[in-house]
Amino acid sequence: MRTGSLYTGWSVASGCFLGILVMFGVSYSFGVFLTPIQRDLELARSGVSLIFSLQTGVIYVAAAALGIAADRYGVRRMLAFGAAAFLSGVALTVLVRSFSGLLVAYGIVTAIGLSAVYVVSYATVPRWFERRRGLATGLATSGLGVGMVAVPSAAEVLIGRFGWRPALLSIAVCATAVLVVATRLIRESPAGLGSDVDLSGEFPDGYTEAAPFDRTTYREELWAVVASRRFALVFVGWIGVYATIFVVFVHLVAHAADLGVGERAGVIAFAVMGVTTGLARIVVGWLSDRVGRFRTFVACSATMAVATFALPVVDSMVGLLVFAVVFGSAYGGNGALLSPLTADLFGRANPNAVFGLVSLSFAVSGVIAPWGAGLIYDLQGTYTLAFLLAGVIGFVGSGLVALAGFEPTPSR
Repeated sequence: MRTGSLYTGWSVASGCFLGILVMFGVSYSFGVFLTPIQRDLELARSGVSLIFSLQTGVIYVAAAALGIAADRYGVRRMLAFGAAAFLSGVALTVLVRSFSGLLVAYGIVTAIGLSAVYVVSYATVPRWFERRRGLATGLATSGLGVGMVAVPSAAEVLIGRFGWRPALLSIAVCATAVLVVATRLIRESPAGLGSDVDLSGEFPDGYTEAAPFDRTTYREELWAVVASRRFALVFVGWIGVYATIFVVFVHLVAHAADLGVGERAGVIAFAVMGVTTGLARIVVGWLSDRVGRFRTFVACSATMAVATFALPVVDSMVGLLVFAVVFGSAYGGNGALLSPLTADLFGRANPNAVFGLVSLSFAVSGVIAPWGAGLIYDLQGTYTLAFLLAGVIGFVGSGLVALAGFEPTPSR
């Protein structure tokens, strides 16, 4: 990098920050829309939860294909596609009046747009950083925390004044404008900076750009990763780890209402969790570059599981806030290290495809966990068993990821 100039990677990280803010701000605000949609369509809670489950599944299933497309056609084009698909999906959502229509519009079309935003925003930053990879991805992914604070809070106000449909459309229009800015900030890789730019400060061992796209080589490299035992352990481990997140984020607001402290208390706890996770991503990301990114990821994942165990005994506003701080901090450290973990374990080659493929694990937990928790509630009238099961599964998942660290790096 030139002396006295700001490294372009930080501009890329800023664009990814905006993309992550939109993707998770919109997706995780579903808990605020859950009760209004349930009342409007007269559905069971498990039925409404299925909308989120389908959307989550589509986001991460589509991520595999869209990651490959991003490697092939470029991250800017993919992000622009995501913004257009997202806005189209929400526009269709506010027009439909049936449960099946919502499943298609919000569960599938909107999800495809969010999937493109997700892949680009997470997988691009590690390509630009090595020495400060944890810090850079921590800063970028802190957009999740901002989104968790801003979008659900705005949604609650807008729903109260105008109803859930106008509220969702208003949020989507603003979010699309943010994605337009993100598209201008994001660039492909440091190779485009030119030979006169010194990258040794970020890449002490030298920066090596991936070879030009070759379909056969590309396929062989991906297969070497996907067929490895290390990939399998990470994949299954992430299914367990993220069961806790999907259960908590979808059902926390409704759980707060059931406790008698009110939905507003749940929204406040959700916002506190957002602030906490945003700050933790920066701090833990910076710290992980010094103490080890892999061990930090495992520790944060296990802490999330332990916190979920405690949620059934929380019965007050204070308890919800304590839970929000602990869970949010652990989730912050975990989320900051998702893409660095894949880069550290599997290398920087084909980053969008590798990250998209391992993210299929989120589709499994995202489809099953929220719906399963809603079903348990419908059957028992309480979330106790759902939270306990999520904690157990999350703890097992953390252990599987830990085992992946002992496996050899896949040969390409």
